[in-house]
Amino acid sequence: MKRIMATLMVGAAVILASAAGAAEIEVRMLNKGEKGAMVFEPDLIIAAPGDTIRFVPTDKGHNVETIKGMLPEGAKPFKSKFNEEFTVSLDTEGVYGVKCMPHYAMGMVALIRVGEATNADEAKAVKQTGKAKGVFAELFGQVLAAN
Repeated sequence: MKRIMATLMVGAAVILASAAGAAEIEVRMLNKGEKGAMVFEPDLIIAAPGDTIRFVPTDKGHNVETIKGMLPEGAKPFKSKFNEEFTVSLDTEGVYGVKCMPHYAMGMVALIRVGEATNADEAKAVKQTGKAKGVFAELFGQVLAAN
């Protein structure tokens, strides 16, 4: 019985230690930020698998959602409600493209890299429109330079 209890205690300690190592990253959804109007700040999020990303609608009228084709294989898409804080924990390594739906054409997009950018080429190949095209070109340049 003592051996079983000792094993359970060690297992619980390992689980708590791994959870404690996960970071929480805050991303603000803004009408005006350092890079101009309608932005995520930061717009390039570097995370480790298991980290939590919290999207905060600092100004009204924003949401966050994944962009089709800009997810690592096996990752689940996500979509927040408008004007509500949204938290997501990402475990699958790769690049995630996200947008604010009503401000997408204005360039309100962000790139999340979790671990290695395993799907960067596929995500970069997804056709973008409006100002989002230029913002993603800059963000992919940063991600690929860091890889």
